[in-house]
Amino acid sequence: MAISAKLVAQKREKTGKWEMRRLRKTGRTPGNVYGHHIDPVPISVTADSLDTLIHGGSKVVDVEIDGQTEKAIFRDIQWDTYGVIIQHFDLLRIDPDERVTVEVTVDLRGTAPGTASGGILDQHLRTISLECRAIEIPDSIIVRIGELQIGQAIHVSDLDVPAGMVVHNSPDTVVVQVVEPVVEVEEPVAVEAGPAEPEVIGKKPEEPEEEGEKEKPAKGKGP
Repeated sequence: MAISAKLVAQKREKTGKWEMRRLRKTGRTPGNVYGHHIDPVPISVTADSLDTLIHGGSKVVDVEIDGQTEKAIFRDIQWDTYGVIIQHFDLLRIDPDERVTVEVTVDLRGTAPGTASGGILDQHLRTISLECRAIEIPDSIIVRIGELQIGQAIHVSDLDVPAGMVVHNSPDTVVVQVVEPVVEVEEPVAVEAGPAEPEVIGKKPEEPEEEGEKEKPAKGKGP
């Protein structure tokens, strides 16, 4: 179950890309809090505190703004080009008992025996779409692969999710499987024939000279 973490935020009096750049230079990350029919509130938090929560896997957050605390979940996180620095984030206000749909990480546990036989482990889903109460968001869904042999797979319908939670991915979708290794067969190289001698169109083929046939002398006038 997700544990609420605290995030102290300040309201942003100014908005726009220049203000966001200025905030980032001072070690703060801009964001927004919205939802529950309340106007969005532009905020900023220290980059270090935000990084700690994100990399720690926190999903439910007690965000404090001007001394008032609201529960929220991370709805969107924008990273830089290299996926290292958070540029912007959005928090969605929630009621602890309301149901939300979130992406939850698939955590593989164990070693598939099929890989010891030469098979290749192929994970199709890294996250699943899960609906549950806001205060019950799991950190991950554990998938045990200790019995997977070559040719076997675990589908969404095989996942063990806590009672009251609903997976929105198609039940037939493969989560992980062990496949046979692909063996590349080298095809024989075809030997190209040499260029054929061109045929002269209209040339009459030479007839072989018959044995014993001699050239007849030319007729001339007598003396």
